[in-house]
Amino acid sequence: MGLKRGIRNFFLVIIVAIVITGCSSNHDVSTKASDPNKASKEGGTLVIARLSDAENLDQQFMSTINAASVTHHKIYEGLVQRDKNSEIQPMLAEKWNQINDTTWEFKLRHDVKFHDGTPFNADAVKKTFDRLLDPNVASPRAVVFDMVKEVKPVDEYTVQFILKEPFSPLLSILANHEGGIISPKTIEKYGKKIIQEPNGTGPFVFDSWSPGQEITLMKNKNYWGDKPKVDKVIFKVVPEDSTRISMIETGEAHIAEPLPVAVMDQVESSAAMDVYRNEGYGTEYIGFNVNKEPFNDVRVRKAIAHAIEMDSIIKGVFNNVGVKANSLMGSKVFGYDADLKTYDYNLKEAKKLMADAGYSKGLDATILTMDSKERVNLAEVLQSQLKGIGINIKVQVMEYGSFVEQVNKGQSEMFIISWRNATGDADYNQYNLFHTDSQGAAGNTFFYSNPKVDNLIDAARKEKEEEKRKDLYAEAQEIELSDTPYIPVRVIENVAAVSKEVKGFSISPSGYLEINDITLK
Repeated sequence: MGLKRGIRNFFLVIIVAIVITGCSSNHDVSTKASDPNKASKEGGTLVIARLSDAENLDQQFMSTINAASVTHHKIYEGLVQRDKNSEIQPMLAEKWNQINDTTWEFKLRHDVKFHDGTPFNADAVKKTFDRLLDPNVASPRAVVFDMVKEVKPVDEYTVQFILKEPFSPLLSILANHEGGIISPKTIEKYGKKIIQEPNGTGPFVFDSWSPGQEITLMKNKNYWGDKPKVDKVIFKVVPEDSTRISMIETGEAHIAEPLPVAVMDQVESSAAMDVYRNEGYGTEYIGFNVNKEPFNDVRVRKAIAHAIEMDSIIKGVFNNVGVKANSLMGSKVFGYDADLKTYDYNLKEAKKLMADAGYSKGLDATILTMDSKERVNLAEVLQSQLKGIGINIKVQVMEYGSFVEQVNKGQSEMFIISWRNATGDADYNQYNLFHTDSQGAAGNTFFYSNPKVDNLIDAARKEKEEEKRKDLYAEAQEIELSDTPYIPVRVIENVAAVSKEVKGFSISPSGYLEINDITLK
């Protein structure tokens, strides 16, 4: 069991992967179509074919929803959760109360144990957040809970969060993956190091991880809540889009995600699978490292914004999957501003801005993208469109993990990326992406800094009245758009190919895969 077991099976996994890849396209799809009279039942192994592996399995070190989808609400659970209507509901905490502006008290469940048998209690909550906030651990997600002064056990099943200052969206961040509670024994074992064998209270237990190949979870037979319906889940890394789809057609996988828009028609016409899609909280965007010349000049950034014909990109690259974005938040996020106006397509203005910035003869630049077909296509369209104002773009395509690492370190000029907003609150977007304190792996990969924006974000965190919070976020977003550290592309739709054998699958607006209620025919 654990990582060592996964490594021992490494070569076996490679052989299996080769066999799967080699035979996937040779099966008769019609023989795998779902029998409508076949009833769903509990048990079985759920196989999810995914584009990319998790960068790690430690929720305090994860920088992507892609990784968190493996552990959130599966291995790890938080004090609270969002329901299907995005409302905050109890989870490991039965109830809570805000005692004053800076003190929140949580009453914990009495019937919960970690996967290793350790009782869940207030001390476990404290140990989890003490590790997260320990500067010696240096978690890149510590910034999310920077407002927490102390986590204080009152008794065995009562814990208080003492804040440095008022923070209105506390429950929203406790509901996302950074708020997952870790077994004290696991914290003691790994300390400052990244946890290799995650151990929480959730409905699934970690079994093995073969990096770059697959992650296996097993049903937690001792789970305190409603037990999952399947016995086993395998997250299989399958970089090739066509292979992921073929695996569903042949019955070798049940879910394939993400689903590229280029193959949506194929999935919709298949007798073996359906397209799952819903609007997410997040957006896809073009980012600038504002510390790198020539993108340290706002005129160059604005020129590029005016030179991009976004409507044709939404249609041609994304096949109208996801609407054109006007910010880095989807319409379902608290704090979204429908009145925010993006830059219009105006080549004359773009050329004038380039000349004003001293680049009338153009410039050379590199845009980074992960190895996703749509993003590569987007980069190539940008490459073509920006020639109109004399910008010669080199497209650099990278494996997902390497791409994230390079962008986080500021080793970029332009990049195509997304932010899925795990909480549904503007604070998660604004603080992580635009606050000076979040530069780098915390989310602000623009390395953007504006004291006025920082002040507005800080003020919105403290403000209790929702309408006033919205006004503060609206003002911050106007400034950000004017400073142009990014160009919004589209609101993300969560899209997957799902076998007709599967019932009960969903993707939360945050982008987390929800599999606990899945049954297989």
